[in-house]
Amino acid sequence: MAIKKSELYSSLWESCDNLRGGMDSSQYKDYILVLLFIKYVSDKKEQLDFIDIPDSATFSAMIELKGNAEIGDLINKQIVAPLAEACALNVKAMPDFNDSTKLGDGQEKVDRLTDLIAIFQRPELDFSNHLANGDDLLGDAFEYLMGHFASESGKSKGQFYTPTEVSRIVASIVGIDEFEARGDTTVYDPTCGSGSLLLRVAAKSNRDDISLYGQEKDASTSILAQMNMFLHGSPTAEIRQGNTLSTPKFLVDGELQRFDFIVANPPFSDKKWSMGLDVSTADADIYGRFEDFGIPPSKQGDYAYLLHIIKSLKSTGKAACILPHGVLFRGNAEADIRQKLVDYGFIKAIIGLPANLFYGTGIPACIIVIDREHAAARKGILMIDASQGFIKDGAKNRLRERDLHKIIDAFKNPEQHDKRYARMVGLDEIIKNGYNLNLPRYIDNSEAEDIQDIEAHLQGGIPNADIEDLADYWKVCPQLKNKLFSPLREGYAALNCATHEVKSFINQDAEFVAFKEKMQAHFQVWADQAEVKLKALKANQFEPKELITELSESLLAHYKGQDLVDHYSIYQILMDYWEGIMQDDAYIIAADDWKVNAERIIETVKGQQKDKGWKADLVPKEVVINRYFADRRDELAREQAKLDELTQELTEHEENHSGDEDILEQGIKEKDVKELWQSEVLDAAPKAYAADFSIYSAAQQQLENAQGILDGLEKENTIIALMLKAKNTTAKKMAAFAEQQSSEEKSIIERYATAFTQLKNAKTLMKNKYEIFESGISELITNNQGEDSLDNFDNLAVLYRWMDLTYQIKAQKTLVKDLETKLDTDTFNYYFNLTESEIKELVTDDKWLADLAKQINADVERVAQRLTVRVRELAERYEFTLGQLTQSVEDLEKQVEAYLVAMGFEV
Repeated sequence: MAIKKSELYSSLWESCDNLRGGMDSSQYKDYILVLLFIKYVSDKKEQLDFIDIPDSATFSAMIELKGNAEIGDLINKQIVAPLAEACALNVKAMPDFNDSTKLGDGQEKVDRLTDLIAIFQRPELDFSNHLANGDDLLGDAFEYLMGHFASESGKSKGQFYTPTEVSRIVASIVGIDEFEARGDTTVYDPTCGSGSLLLRVAAKSNRDDISLYGQEKDASTSILAQMNMFLHGSPTAEIRQGNTLSTPKFLVDGELQRFDFIVANPPFSDKKWSMGLDVSTADADIYGRFEDFGIPPSKQGDYAYLLHIIKSLKSTGKAACILPHGVLFRGNAEADIRQKLVDYGFIKAIIGLPANLFYGTGIPACIIVIDREHAAARKGILMIDASQGFIKDGAKNRLRERDLHKIIDAFKNPEQHDKRYARMVGLDEIIKNGYNLNLPRYIDNSEAEDIQDIEAHLQGGIPNADIEDLADYWKVCPQLKNKLFSPLREGYAALNCATHEVKSFINQDAEFVAFKEKMQAHFQVWADQAEVKLKALKANQFEPKELITELSESLLAHYKGQDLVDHYSIYQILMDYWEGIMQDDAYIIAADDWKVNAERIIETVKGQQKDKGWKADLVPKEVVINRYFADRRDELAREQAKLDELTQELTEHEENHSGDEDILEQGIKEKDVKELWQSEVLDAAPKAYAADFSIYSAAQQQLENAQGILDGLEKENTIIALMLKAKNTTAKKMAAFAEQQSSEEKSIIERYATAFTQLKNAKTLMKNKYEIFESGISELITNNQGEDSLDNFDNLAVLYRWMDLTYQIKAQKTLVKDLETKLDTDTFNYYFNLTESEIKELVTDDKWLADLAKQINADVERVAQRLTVRVRELAERYEFTLGQLTQSVEDLEKQVEAYLVAMGFEV
């Protein structure tokens, strides 16, 4: 069965819970990622021809160590060391599985490692057949974990990882997708961290044989990068450990090696960048990185890394480097370097990103794109201010899919975007600004000011200028403007409906209704095309990532230029749906084809197996019910609605009669109500049923007398206790027992039997009389009679209604439960009769496209909401003139003065 991304990620993250507490995430990430790597290379052992792993160093061998008192030491020696050697990894930088300070002492360590291994034994972590036509599910999981580790690691410790969204932007704009990559094409990251940027660029090249090079200062992080390369199918990538600035590892004849493409996310404002370097003069650096530009400030190493990148580029090379926003405008040495970079024409583009995107820092950053090939002909710099496009994600901000796409689109076609977002800035304008590249100097992305109209406040009316600002809406619904507004005087208009009616006025307008219908038809055109492609999917013949790229790009293009809807917003709807639901479905189909795999969920609780229902991932039960059992679904909904009404009525009944002097309490139990009811019935009986109640009272007295005799005999005579213990509890059994005793004991037993019979008869008589009382009183209440004859009629009516509602609720619950059970069982059984064609219709038409249609229609509905909000805002702003407001204040002042005078105060 296919691995679902959601289940894979969930299991991996659960493995992290096993280690939390003994160390922080910057440390336990190494254990989890190494275990994931061991599991991967073990499961794929027969398919990996680039490494030779001994059988004794596989995950299977690790399983054999579970529970062993020396498990940590044995993992180090028998698993990690041989694996590191086989993969050319630095074993000294590998995590120590025998470290008691992190994993605990003695049995605690044994249990922790044993549990950890058990998690990786789960079926969803079986990678032996996890690939769908090369789609790298495991590599994504590795990236997912590193992203989560980075977010937990805090300042400085999370710098090993560049957020996935930023990595994707860098890979898309560095230019390798437009470059005719060959086997000798080189890509370099001088501060590679976990290697994410390198891998993103490699994926964009559409080749699997380009050469990747990376250097990382931290030893354990360099190990992560190497493992990351293996997991993403790039085992030949060269990852070296060391300080890039002081001891660069990639040299040719003593000089820096030159590369076709360079990407980097160096540490922001590195205060120790010059450690180990001779920076006494600009030409003192043996690699000549500063001789043409000058030496960066001693406490800010951003330009040191950028100059290293430029020096490491081929003459036709391209680069993209992530740096803090300050490099665009800081002065002194950095201003001189910046000016020379502009004059040389090296800077192709600058992209401003939102603040708080990166792990370990909240400061805003930018991407500087370097192009040496066209530097001499450079006439300007493309500037993109994408600082406002993001979503809050916990404590951090995160770029959405729509934000990524918009940035990349603007980079490739800036002329198609608003100049408040992207524009090509000429060098002459930059020079006029003193080579200051701060984006707000060139791009004003602030929202247009909402100007208050003084005359409208004085004389009333809505300014025509504000109405014309809504021209995009009037273009689609030209008559709606004249229906909503009528001329008041020159330059001003009046609203033709009440403010609270604006929403319904717009939604019911024929032109707007036609617009919504047009948008629904527009979606259907795309959906019809998508349906054909989706239903043609076959296992092992498509890659999910390529599928969503094709679908999303076609949807984006389909909605581009449509009135009143943002095509990037529509695109985001699909991408969110893919992430939440459709992605898992695609992986299931890619591995198992169109199969429903309906299965019951059996849980073992205290040794007993319990059926917890069932699930079907690809075709949820609701989809099958909606298509094949709609009538029964509706019946169930109706009965559930009745149950909800009854429950609500009972709640209101309790609320209305649960005051201090009332008979009920909220949440009162049925047992308590029955006792209250019985008490109230007996309170009413003397007046309503005098003769019967007299008999009832006499029987009650007889019962009490008989009970007294019984209690006395039981207390004073052991023979009674023996008789009762032998379960002689009927008159016949008591008589038989008495015959076996002495004459004295027989006499005692006969007295007890007589009292026992009297008590039983009294109970029967009282029960019969009570039933008469209860039946009669209930009939009076049902017929709304008895207020005159029953002094406590109100209490009786309240209690009777409570019991009646409770009875109805119980019956309704039973009915609903029966309907649910029968529908659930029939639905489950129906799955096994579904044909492949039916499954395709259910998944494609009833699930995917139906869900998307619903969400996109909701986005179209928000068009009306936005117009409604603005019209209401304008109407309420100018609803009252200054004169009217002044008069209102004066009237209120007079009322207050009158009240004060009436109270005896002088005003």
